[in-house]
Amino acid sequence: MSEQTLAPAGALRVNPTWIVGVLVALAALYELPDLLQDYWLRTFNSVVALAICSLSASLLFAQLGMVSLAQYGLLGVGGWFALRISHGLGVPFEIALLAGGVAAAIVGLIVGLPALRMRGLYLAIITLMMAGAIQVLISAFGFPDGGAGILGKSDTTRQMMARPFVADSDSAYFRYSLVVLALCYALVQAHIRSRPGRAWAMIRRGEVCAIACGVDIVAYKVWAFTLAGFLAGIAGGLLAGGVGQLDGSAFPASQSIMVFALTIVGGAYSWFGPIAAGLLLRAFPALLNDFHVDGNIATMVFGAGLLHALITAPQGVAGQIAGAGASLRKLVGGGKAAA
Repeated sequence: MSEQTLAPAGALRVNPTWIVGVLVALAALYELPDLLQDYWLRTFNSVVALAICSLSASLLFAQLGMVSLAQYGLLGVGGWFALRISHGLGVPFEIALLAGGVAAAIVGLIVGLPALRMRGLYLAIITLMMAGAIQVLISAFGFPDGGAGILGKSDTTRQMMARPFVADSDSAYFRYSLVVLALCYALVQAHIRSRPGRAWAMIRRGEVCAIACGVDIVAYKVWAFTLAGFLAGIAGGLLAGGVGQLDGSAFPASQSIMVFALTIVGGAYSWFGPIAAGLLLRAFPALLNDFHVDGNIATMVFGAGLLHALITAPQGVAGQIAGAGASLRKLVGGGKAAA
């Protein structure tokens, strides 16, 4: 059986046309920081981090059909450990970033243990409860800010997280974040196009069939949740580096629901979906605020968008864009044929 046969329908994949589009977009974004104000640079730095967080939720849903409502909480875990390692040991940013990813991967593994026996609504409720537990811990202890002790809290001044020496400015850090985003996409694609991706496709189609084919469903489910946790942790470290410090009140469990909902709206089965989710989560409210409109109105728009996606556009914004592109190509092709 070929790899193409085993790949789940609509899974995260890239075709040559989209690759060209991504390269052109990245080239444009490389010049974009020089044209943006500081406010929008910080906004787009957050967009990139949240796109990676959405990618982690998209991975679980697209490959295994599993709903995790703990990914934003895992982002907070990654940010906490990245800050603590950076402040406490003074290590390079990349090591602190990876440490946050590993810490969130371990917690993600724990979050994924119920997935060995549950799925659907029950799994969603359990992961949401875990996101609530993470929220309580973060609210109680706060984020490290350069102090002593295990928690790293300071009673005097708050220390900002040191950025990479090659990305000290906001514009340089935005470009740095784009590289991290590309590496995260590459990591996901490497898994999807190799043995884990084939195993996940079999599990999604039917666990009984997967077991009959010799797939270790326990190992591959745990692998998926661990990888998703790692990606969310990387997003947390990246967000901490962009802001310099994280606020303990900014990680409610409701945000994990919002991340998953907008992943569906953006398109969980497309590479563009997580990027669209990141833009909706941060850039759209920021745009409303820039026009002196309450950014909280975006929540109403998101609700309508989710309803629209569930009823008429299951492939999300990315699917609609792809469909519009296909229709345009047919129209152009038909016009050339007629000529």
